[in-house]
Amino acid sequence: MVKSYLKYEHSKSFGLVTSSTSNIVWTQQNRSSTGAGQAVVAANEELVCWDIKTGDVVERWRDEKCSAQVTAIAESKINEDLFAAGYEDGSIRLWRSKDPSPFVTFNGHRSAITTLAFDRSGVRLASGSRDTNVIIWDLVAEVGQFKLRGHKDQVTGLQFVEPQQDVAEGEDSQAMVLDGDDASSEGFLLTTGKDALIKLWDLGSRHCIETHIAQTNGECWALGVSPDYSSCITAGNAGEMKVWVLDATSLVASRQQVDVPTNIQYLRDRGTLFRNGKDRATEVVFHPRRDFFAVHGSEKSVEIWRIRNEAEIKKSLARKRKRRREKLAQKKGEANGDVQPDGEEEQDEDVSSADITEAFAQHLIIRTGGKVKSVDWADIHGKKLLQLLVSTTNNQLEMYNMPLKEKSKKTKQDDVPDYERALSIEIPGHRADIRSLALSSDDKWLASASNGSLKIWSMLTQKCGKTLECGYALCCAFLPGDRLVVIGTKSGEIELFEVATGTLLDSVTAHEGAIWSLQIHPDGRSIVSGSADKSAKFWNVKVVQEEVLGTTRTTSRLKLSHARTLKVSDDILSLKFSPDARLLAVALLDSTVKVFFVDSLKLYLNLYGHKLPVLDMDISYDSKLIVTCSADKNIRIWGLDFGDCHKALLAHQDSILQVKFLPNNREGNGHHFFSASKDRTIKYWDGDKFEQIQRLDGHHGEIWALAISQSSEPPFIVSASHDKSIRVWEETDEQIFLEEEREKEIEELYESTLTKSLEQDLDGDEENGEIGAATKQTSETLNHGERIQEALELGMADLHVMKEWEEAKALNPNTAPPQRDTMFLAHGGISAEEYVMKILQRPAASALNDALLVLPFASVPMLFTFLNLFAQRLMNMPLTCRILFFLLKTHHRQIVGSRTMRATLDGLRANLRAALRRQKDEMGYNVAALKIAGLQIQEKGVREYVDENWDDGTADGQNVKKRTFVHVS
Repeated sequence: MVKSYLKYEHSKSFGLVTSSTSNIVWTQQNRSSTGAGQAVVAANEELVCWDIKTGDVVERWRDEKCSAQVTAIAESKINEDLFAAGYEDGSIRLWRSKDPSPFVTFNGHRSAITTLAFDRSGVRLASGSRDTNVIIWDLVAEVGQFKLRGHKDQVTGLQFVEPQQDVAEGEDSQAMVLDGDDASSEGFLLTTGKDALIKLWDLGSRHCIETHIAQTNGECWALGVSPDYSSCITAGNAGEMKVWVLDATSLVASRQQVDVPTNIQYLRDRGTLFRNGKDRATEVVFHPRRDFFAVHGSEKSVEIWRIRNEAEIKKSLARKRKRRREKLAQKKGEANGDVQPDGEEEQDEDVSSADITEAFAQHLIIRTGGKVKSVDWADIHGKKLLQLLVSTTNNQLEMYNMPLKEKSKKTKQDDVPDYERALSIEIPGHRADIRSLALSSDDKWLASASNGSLKIWSMLTQKCGKTLECGYALCCAFLPGDRLVVIGTKSGEIELFEVATGTLLDSVTAHEGAIWSLQIHPDGRSIVSGSADKSAKFWNVKVVQEEVLGTTRTTSRLKLSHARTLKVSDDILSLKFSPDARLLAVALLDSTVKVFFVDSLKLYLNLYGHKLPVLDMDISYDSKLIVTCSADKNIRIWGLDFGDCHKALLAHQDSILQVKFLPNNREGNGHHFFSASKDRTIKYWDGDKFEQIQRLDGHHGEIWALAISQSSEPPFIVSASHDKSIRVWEETDEQIFLEEEREKEIEELYESTLTKSLEQDLDGDEENGEIGAATKQTSETLNHGERIQEALELGMADLHVMKEWEEAKALNPNTAPPQRDTMFLAHGGISAEEYVMKILQRPAASALNDALLVLPFASVPMLFTFLNLFAQRLMNMPLTCRILFFLLKTHHRQIVGSRTMRATLDGLRANLRAALRRQKDEMGYNVAALKIAGLQIQEKGVREYVDENWDDGTADGQNVKKRTFVHVS
């Protein structure tokens, strides 16, 4: 009988505040002016919404089908509940608050999304990617409109430019506003790329109207556009920022002009500013309401710049002229000094031609608690402060308050801070990589240790209960009773903490080198530590009576007392007691494993075979097997009776850092074990059959630590990775079979290579031209295309069968109905066109075009036949029209060149026009009915009162407006 295993699945993840792959977005969802708002951040493949004031998670958005990391986030300017997230695999998902699943998914890019932007009306989304393309998405129709090609390297910034048209005041001003809005509805798009170019695109005519070199010293990494579209700033290497003036009025006017002059420039280089930091700038963010912008690189600082108003610039210029006048007066004498500057004064009066350093002033520099990844302004109305939200690469969010005005000379002498760190979210995660995990004996608490901190987590709520300061921890363990945690540090110290109070009970300088491994003796009374100083030391935990200083009283304290030492020939990387407490295995830097008797410390076995050092090992519950993992990517399974190697497995693509047996023999799985590697995967193995049972993907960095539950049901494993997340994997009731798992892996590999080859073919066809279709083939669209093809073939066969039966029935009314395909009977005996419509409705709107591209041209006439039937029967007219227009656009040449299709198209046109006219009449009737209903509601809900005793003052000739009506709803 084929052996089945139980599947492990990802159940939850925690420990991550914000990942350093994406930008952050501040939002004020609750509308209350008292709170600090919410921060929407990326947490690997999840979107997390944090309440900044309380530090709680408000919402988590995660698509179970997607395991790629979030790389870009944008919030709609109209609907504040709508967010767009771009992913590493090139997909984009739209999320609504309070909705756990994405309501639209777009696939069009070949590689990671770098930047996203909504337009002003919230109906279009622009996305830039590492594949150098920009795609404009229609959020109403849920399709990609077009793809813009022009950049030669990844897109680093994009922004819609939609200036309002100036309207002359007058009686017909309302109509003019509508006309202006309509004329510039498509708007413009400003993009920057790593190729150091800044491009201005006209979205109406879909072409690039202007290109400039944005940076003189290499790449352009950031773009910021002022809220009034008057200027923009690009930033690149070596602290260089270039200021551009955007002629918004000419842009709007150009939309009404047919013949636009070729020499006109909408973007003008205004000058160059230099930041304090000389690193690469990564973000420029303008304040939505005030004249400030923030710019930062990858250092631990954010620079805040202020844009001066016209009066301040004039004042500054006047001050400089005065200084020049005084210098001239000193040099040439009073007479000449008074005559010269008059010409200068007239010349310098023009503010627009003043030096760029006059218009921009550095406000202050914020020093942050870690390297900055992203910033966003917190725009809370009613606050007389500037508030900036900062996410750092060391897994924390900070909010800073700043004054609006610079300090006066008086306050500069006082110790008044320029800014203050008002709020932060740092407790729910470590600042550095977690190097060790330990579960308590009842599996209710988890200890995680990193450089500088030890955190105790509740496994029930996934919240951090205690944070304790420690050294650079490399290993940790709970002592029996779960009240004490012991850690080993890189500096060679063993630290003993009490969990309940969070106090450091004892700290012993145990070794001269780093302590790489700590193990608790199975009886719980002693500890063994293995270090890089080539020794393993045994410690007893004892209660010692200590004198209280200055008194004769004594107090009891827990202390670690050194019992004995085992000297070995090389650095110790790992230690392990056998569960029967008879043997101690020691892994050395010379790639060998030595097994000693615990009581006498005499050598029992020497295990040779690994080519590189053994990084971890474990012994099975029955003390019969030892499994070792190494930097040579191999796992070896050895017998502890004779020390023979049962099997060597090439297990991972990179160094294997952790290996753990299941601790108890439940349903015969005592010889099953897990391995975790730098290749970001965890694998589940059968130690008796030497076969891989399952691969667990999910982490986005090397997996440093692994812990397995002791007693809970169902069992679970906990893993910690370089991506700062702690993940829990639980055993499910679902059975898996080894052959099925292998087939699944081969299928995944085949699908990935198939879609890649299709994309390469499409790229070859579309390479020329700066505009293209926003399409991307995925395994999902291929499957949908195949289903549509099958449905068309079934449907056509059924139409022929039904037609023959109707002809036979006309001759003989008693003719029996034909034998139809079982598929139609399974769907309740529906007609062929209803079945085809059902299949066409299955793909999402964004995937339908890609699915139709899979169909060969031979299937197009069949689809046209069904479109004609849909038009006759008024079946889902929007979808029918969409499919028809897409096919006409895609296969235009072949359709025009085919005589047979002309008749079909003529019939289709007549039927479609009749159907659309009928729908138009229906919609007009409904709109009119809604207007009448609205008027009736208004009549019932609004009462008008006239104040008859009011004297309008006309008798006295006073020009006073008459108070006539008061509307009360």
